[in-house]
Parts: sequence; C-alpha cells; structure tokens
Amino acid sequence: MREVVIAGIGVTKFDLYDGEKAPLKESYDLGGEAIIEALEYAGMEWKDIQSAYIGSCYQGVGAGQQAIKEVGLTGIPIVNIENACSSGGSAFRLAYRDVAAGFCDVALAGGLEKMPRGLIQATSWREWERRLGFNVQPASYAMAAVRHMEEYGSTLEQFAKVTVKNRQNAVLNPKARFQKEVTIEEVFNSRMISKPLRLFNCCPLADGAAAAILCSKDKVNSNDRLVWVAATVLSSGVYGHERGGGSVNIKLPGRTERSSREAYEISGCGPEDMDIVQAYDTMSSYELVSIAELGLCKHEDAGPLLEKGYFDLDGKIPVNTDGGLIGRGHPLGATALAQIAEAFFQLRDEAGPRQVPGAKVGLCHSMGAGPSCTVTILKR
Repeated sequence: MREVVIAGIGVTKFDLYDGEKAPLKESYDLGGEAIIEALEYAGMEWKDIQSAYIGSCYQGVGAGQQAIKEVGLTGIPIVNIENACSSGGSAFRLAYRDVAAGFCDVALAGGLEKMPRGLIQATSWREWERRLGFNVQPASYAMAAVRHMEEYGSTLEQFAKVTVKNRQNAVLNPKARFQKEVTIEEVFNSRMISKPLRLFNCCPLADGAAAAILCSKDKVNSNDRLVWVAATVLSSGVYGHERGGGSVNIKLPGRTERSSREAYEISGCGPEDMDIVQAYDTMSSYELVSIAELGLCKHEDAGPLLEKGYFDLDGKIPVNTDGGLIGRGHPLGATALAQIAEAFFQLRDEAGPRQVPGAKVGLCHSMGAGPSCTVTILKR
C-alpha cells in the first residue's frame, strides 16, 4: 500500500438552504460547490479525477452522479455510499483505498445532504422497532446521558459547558451554521427535548457538503506542508451491543474503541500524540463519551478535564475546534468529511483565528446508525 496525501478540500457553509433563511439550494448544488472548491484548492481539473465516492443519507438514487453532473460527467466510476452519519467518512476510506492500492492516482471523496426537517429520521431501525419509538434519537441519547451521570459522575453543567465551548469555536468558523455564542444559563433555559437533554444540548440539523481530493505524492502540485492519511478505519457494531445508544451497559469494547485502537495501531500514534480531535458530538453529553472511548482520558475524568479547559482551543487536546456538530451543524452525509476538512486546515496552519499552534496530528471520529463508526488520523 502506498502513501496517500490530501491535495485539496472544499466545504460549503452549513445552513438551511430553504429559500428563506438562506438561498434555495439542493444537495447537488451544494455537492458541486464543494467539489469545485476542492479542485481549485488542489490546483487540479476535473479530468484529473479517476474515481469518486459520494456519501449521503436522504438524497435518493444517484446523488453522487447528480452532484458530479454540476462539474462534468466524464465516465469515471462513481459510487454512492449510505452509511448514516459515517457516510462521508466511509466515502473517504474507499477513495483512500483506491489510491493506496494503486487502482488510481487521484480520487474524490464527497459528502452532501439536504436534511429533512424535524427529528433525524433513524430509518436503520426495523419497522416494528420504530413503531415502539426505539429510533427517537434524543430519547436514546438521554438514556445514555443518565447512565453516564450515574456511572461516572458527569453533570448537567458539564454537558452545558460542552455546548458553550463548541459554540464559541463555531463563531470562529465562517462555515459553521451558528455564529453566536451561548451561556450556560441559556443552555439551561432552552426547552426540554428529552430529559435531561435540552434544545441547546442537541446538534442542529443543517444542509451542506464537503469534498476531499486524495492522491499519490507524485500527483500533488505542491510539497509544502503535505497532509498524509495516516489511518482511516471503519467498523460496525457487535451483536447484542450498541444497537442504538440507550441505557444498555454491556462491558465490551464499542465501535469507537475498536476503531480508534485500530487507527492508532496503523498510524503508529497514540491518543497522547493528538494535537486536535474532531469528536462526534451529536448531543453535548456524548462528546464526553466520545473523548473517553477515543482513549483521550478515562470516562470519570472527562467532565472534570473539560471544566479545567483541557479540551478548549488553548487546552492540552483541543476538541471540536470548528464548533463540532453542536456549532457547525449536522448534514449527515457531509459531517465526517467536514471533520476531516477541519483537521486538514489545522495541520496546514490555515484555520485562522481558531488555529491550534504547531498542530501536526489530528483525529476525526464520526458515528452512525446501523451502527457504524469511522476514525481517520491525519499527519503533517
């Protein structure tokens, strides 16, 4: 397997493109914008792309072809990936494998989504399970939050602090949906969604797209500050465990633990080597779970370390430097690639006011129903 670098990245602003709050745009419009931006960043033309993998969840048949049609149909293989919130990360992994294995020299990974309004439609559950309400995600995460509070002593104040931190970071990211900070009081005063989680504990839906161009080193146009793919791992759940959150507590390594361990082994890095981390925070309570399962700390230490600023922009291990799902927004198919984009910009020293000085290694972590999980480690 040969080494693979990221030549270019493109990310749209995450917003509600409904013609009212933002101009009316479809998912293929957003996907085309992200692809063009990635090509411009890489200094490449569309004819240079030899294969494409496009992740999405709710965009129907041929979503990738529809987006690429905005750029140009050239007969290359286009594969559509639906893997819940890990769709974009799964597309990235497949594009990486194409280049690493020598099937092609330049590949595109993309993710796009125009989200249905309302609660996320978790259609991975069987019909009878959905009728019983098992797929109501705020409820599942609420049960997991209560379990975490009982077992590890995390608090509602700590969950609120995650929101405050991530919204502060989002203000520094012009591509994030939310551009306004919130206080702990505002989190506590927001309406209850599923006890103990309130509105501001929940990530906002958004429409958006992201794209990455991966290639062999000899195809990149500049050797300045190259960002390498050190590892990109995909895993699923284990029978009888991790069906969909909730309060079930089986002492087996979960998908995040298994994916991160494999990524650390492949990359030759450990959690102590991470300069920035993009952790899955679909609910603010779950960021504490994610950072512990990624091996950054023990579960019982996650909340206290958060309170000490350990995961702030200027902390020991900055987490969700671009605002995360809580601040940036969550267009399912694009989320994992947006995380990869943030790590890329950080390692390239191009993250502007949210830049972490001297960042050289970054980890991106996304989870999805099914269940699925992707962990990607980038190095400079």
